[in-house]
Amino acid sequence: METEVVVVGAGPTGLMLAYELALAGVQVVVLERLAHRVEQVKGGGIQPRSAELLEARGLLEPMLRRATPREPVGGHFGGLPVPLDCTPWNTRHPFPLAVAQFEIEEVLEERAVALGARVLRGACVTAVAPDEAGVTVTVTAQDGPPVRARYLVACDGGHSTVRQLLGLPFPGRDGTHDAVLADVRLSAASELVPRQLGHMSTLLRQGGGYWAMLAPLGDDRYRFTFGHAARSDESRSDESRSDESGRERDTPVTEEEISAGLQAVYGPGTTLGAVLNASRFTDATRQLEQYRAGRVLLAGDAAHIHPPLGGQGLNLGLQDAVNLGWKLAATVQGRAPHGLLDSYHAERHPVAAQVLHHTSAQRLLADPQPGEDLMALRDIVTDLLRLPDANRHLAGLLSGLSLRYPVPGDHPLLGQRVPDAGLRTDAGGTSVAALLTRGHAVLLDLAAAVPDGLRLPERVDLVRATARPGELGATALLVRPDGYVCWATDVTDVGAVDGEELLAAVAAHLAVPV
Repeated sequence: METEVVVVGAGPTGLMLAYELALAGVQVVVLERLAHRVEQVKGGGIQPRSAELLEARGLLEPMLRRATPREPVGGHFGGLPVPLDCTPWNTRHPFPLAVAQFEIEEVLEERAVALGARVLRGACVTAVAPDEAGVTVTVTAQDGPPVRARYLVACDGGHSTVRQLLGLPFPGRDGTHDAVLADVRLSAASELVPRQLGHMSTLLRQGGGYWAMLAPLGDDRYRFTFGHAARSDESRSDESRSDESGRERDTPVTEEEISAGLQAVYGPGTTLGAVLNASRFTDATRQLEQYRAGRVLLAGDAAHIHPPLGGQGLNLGLQDAVNLGWKLAATVQGRAPHGLLDSYHAERHPVAAQVLHHTSAQRLLADPQPGEDLMALRDIVTDLLRLPDANRHLAGLLSGLSLRYPVPGDHPLLGQRVPDAGLRTDAGGTSVAALLTRGHAVLLDLAAAVPDGLRLPERVDLVRATARPGELGATALLVRPDGYVCWATDVTDVGAVDGEELLAAVAAHLAVPV
């Protein structure tokens, strides 16, 4: 089997990447070791910047139809009781959305396959052999010869088979807390059980030596996260991966274990009806030093893992995929300027490092057995979160809305996301997100400043439009397929943009003539 790109792993990161590649006309095959999708809620949260990116691909609406109703409230930092306010960041999606991970995967797979991507399940990767021209992948449970591709992207999770087969180091810190994540049905619920999704601080409880969080999913279904409230053992090796009860992390979660946690925290009036699925996790923190090894790239949890606080993991992977997709497509199709593919690591590695940094801080603040000093720290950080500037900073950080890539140049918009402003063209009303649904770059001219007759490369669209004065901060912007500005100007005279300078920016950041 031959293809242009093989993606290993059919989680949100791998399927988002497959969609981006197929949207650009790249042949892509996804290899997934599991024969069937695991219908588990898992993270189940879409942050505001991820919502913007999904809307810019026409993918948000089908996910909203599957979303769990929740209070319109901001995210959290370390479980502290002050919602993060994203409204200062000029977004149509200021609140996190609750969508089960398997539902996100279903939408992404359906749309990717419709564009020509192939998803092969029950395909376990057993060998990866990269060379100067491509990668050969040996797969079990598939008839015929190995899969041959020009590039391979590993999106196969924190225990990435590809990463291990290539012997890539995964430095970081071992886990010190272990917990259980389970989707359950309750046959009876005490008054302590929440009836609606709200801010995380309202869902966390402790009792009987456990900490726990029940998130209502509708009817009698809940996502139950719990662990022992004992202080973490900093000296415990991650090699054992055992929890405070001595269980190995791969040991199946039992109904008795879940029931014990439920009744300890929510009282004897709360009765377990059924366990739909369950798994264990830790708060280990690790990150690859390089996201590219020749013809192999890594994304999502295969490249970085961190404590599951602040709803970051799934969103970090989705945004890895959107950043990488258009760059890899341009490379495969011979349109990429020099260094474009390497800019994936240069741009995304610092983002994940920052997430590892602030989730480590949140892990400390969320310790289920805080001492007197930590309680004092919580009080101070809570007070700081009530200050508008501090709240705005952390809201931008955790939502992804404040992300700015290191694009060279002097204009203040360079490297920033473009808000989804309403626009008016000769054809009628539209929006920035609507212009990006084809996965093209967009040269947005708001003042007729771009000269007529400019010959742009394929997949760079010139759109002349108007917006509310000052809303986008420039008179003309060159927007990458992932929604970030790579060139901008403030000139107002008709046709006054230097065409050669603009074409040079296109060739440097987006595409060269083929």
